[in-house]
Amino acid sequence: MFLLPKPIPFFKKTGIILFLLTFGVARAQTFDARLLKAINSEHTKYDKIWFGFTHSATPIAILAPLTMYGMGHYHYLPNGKSNAYAMAGSLAINSILTVSLKYAIHRERPFVAEKDIYKKTDVGPYSFPSGHTSTVFATATSITLAYPKWYVAAPAFAWASAVGYSRMHLGVHYPSDVLAGAILGSLSSFMAFKLNQKFIK
Repeated sequence: MFLLPKPIPFFKKTGIILFLLTFGVARAQTFDARLLKAINSEHTKYDKIWFGFTHSATPIAILAPLTMYGMGHYHYLPNGKSNAYAMAGSLAINSILTVSLKYAIHRERPFVAEKDIYKKTDVGPYSFPSGHTSTVFATATSITLAYPKWYVAAPAFAWASAVGYSRMHLGVHYPSDVLAGAILGSLSSFMAFKLNQKFIK
């Protein structure tokens, strides 16, 4: 007669799952820190360039929908006003989600949690996800959804990627913070554009 194995008690099963999750997170954290240390270094001649990219995030994110709205108002861009509303919506959704996650997760900044990380710019208390990265990817995705041409998408995402990289170069975000920010910003834009399409219909 075939005997089934005894079921693992609930608490033991839960303990095994928690152990595996903890081990996986610890391994991921170690890889995250190593990758960041390979990107971040002491002050270099390139710091000003990456500092410039970092500080371009908010002005461009604000100017993009305003410019799109103005050009739509004067008939220089097709659907400019509608796309500007969608872009503004994506930035609003992204901001709410990013801030909520930061204060829910409370991940320490890498220069606080790790040794040999050089902080090169001022930041808030929490690290995950990267707010700068989520903002620029929301902007880049919105522009691309509004005007899906390669010559629009290429510079938009090149700029967004440079801003994301700058956050690591300046020592204020882990690679996983930046990756999460890029995904969150892109998803926020898709959500806003879908809602905008339904509203127009």
